Amino acid sequence: MDKAISLQAVIFDLDGVITDTAEYHYQAWKAISDELGISFSREFNENLKGVSRIDSLKLLLGQASPPLAYSNEEMEQLANRKNQLYQELIKKVTPADLLPGIPEFIADLKRNGVKIGLASASKNALVVVQRLGVESDFDIIVDVTKLKHNKPDPEIFLTAAASLGVDPRRCIGVEDAVAGVNAIKAANMFAVAIGDRTAFPNADVILPDTAQLNLGDLAKRFS
Repeated sequence: MDKAISLQAVIFDLDGVITDTAEYHYQAWKAISDELGISFSREFNENLKGVSRIDSLKLLLGQASPPLAYSNEEMEQLANRKNQLYQELIKKVTPADLLPGIPEFIADLKRNGVKIGLASASKNALVVVQRLGVESDFDIIVDVTKLKHNKPDPEIFLTAAASLGVDPRRCIGVEDAVAGVNAIKAANMFAVAIGDRTAFPNADVILPDTAQLNLGDLAKRFS
C-alpha cells in the first residue's frame, strides 16, 4: 500500500460482506410469516437487509391483508422467536463460509497496519464471527445493543471509529445494503458497496463481489 495514504481503518458490515447468512435470515423470517399466514418472498426479503429485527417485523406485518397489528410485547415475542430460529440455523456456520477474498483482504489490512472494525446491525454478529474463526482479526466489534439508532443513521460507524481511535474521514466502510452505505456516507467515511452497480447511487466504489476487494486499488481511490 502507498505509504502516503491516510487510510487508518476499514470497517465492515457482516452479512453479505464477511459471510452470507441471508439465507438463514430468509428461512427464519419465512417460518414466522408462515405462522402468521403472510406471503413472504425472496424478493421481499431483500427489503430487510441491514434493517433491525423490529423494523423488519414491522415491514413484514405491513404485507398482511389486512395489515396485522400487535402490542409492543407481542412484537418483541415475535422478534425473539425469529431470532431463536436464526440462532439455530447459524450453528451450521464454519470458517468455510467466509466470502471469497475476505481472508486475503483482512490479511493485507493487518500487514499494512490498517485497523479493522465490524459494524453489524445483527445482535448475533459476535457469535457468527466466532463460528467463522475470525474474531481475533477485528480490533473492534461494535455492540449494537448499546446503540440508540439503526442504519442509515451513522451511529454504528461513528462508534466503530471512536472505539478504534481513528478519524471517520480516514476510514473506509464496506457494505452490501443501501441503508448501510447511507450510514457510511452520513459518518463522513468512504463507502465501498458490494453488489449491483445500479443499487448504490451514494457509494464511492461499487464492486460486484468481495473477491474484488483489493487494498492497493482502494487506497488509490481513497486518496
